[in-house]
Amino acid sequence: MAEKTSTDPTVAEVMAELAALEDPRVREVNRKHGDDHGVNLGKLRAVAKRLKTQQELACRLWETGDTAARLLALLICRPRAFGRDELDVMLREARTPKVHDWLVSYVVKKSPHAEDLRLAWFADPDPVVASAGWALTTERVTKKPDTLDLDALLDVIEAEMKDAPDRLQWAMNACLAQIGIDRAEHRTRALDIGERLGVLKDYPTPPNCTSPYAPVWINEMVRRQEGGSAS
Repeated sequence: MAEKTSTDPTVAEVMAELAALEDPRVREVNRKHGDDHGVNLGKLRAVAKRLKTQQELACRLWETGDTAARLLALLICRPRAFGRDELDVMLREARTPKVHDWLVSYVVKKSPHAEDLRLAWFADPDPVVASAGWALTTERVTKKPDTLDLDALLDVIEAEMKDAPDRLQWAMNACLAQIGIDRAEHRTRALDIGERLGVLKDYPTPPNCTSPYAPVWINEMVRRQEGGSAS
């Protein structure tokens, strides 16, 4: 690991920079989604691009507990440097949705411990932790489905998704949609489960965005894959 130089930023300097980027309007929008920071994510990514990979700084930023600092930490860390137990602790500390999502997407998915954690989290009694297990399972549906029991996954979704807590429900729904999109042999059942359960059927969807309601999501993505979209 490269030695620290006098030009490397300190945690205090980075925190001051993040504080200067604080925008009350951004904070208000994020608050509606359960996130407690006011830094525009494009500006946050620009800071990360300048800092480049700095594992030690990333760890120290994470330890602050500040949401913007933790998001930045996830962008400049070295995913494979974290141990399995470290990632487990980090996920349980990551209670805001954006930190949780970035930790899973940008760090855990690139970790050699991803499969071990997927299995552990999938069965966790904490629904937020379990949602991470489902997110990793959705990744497996796309990249390595051969060792997954997709019928069993659909059984669980059919039995539990309707009454699952919000974030777990969202993750299970994403898995349902991905099975329907990627696995033609399971598509009819996935569509049927989505239609019968009606989860996210009335979710407000902005123009030009695909609804998270699984039957609409599945059919739209399959249409695009088959060349039905002119865009």
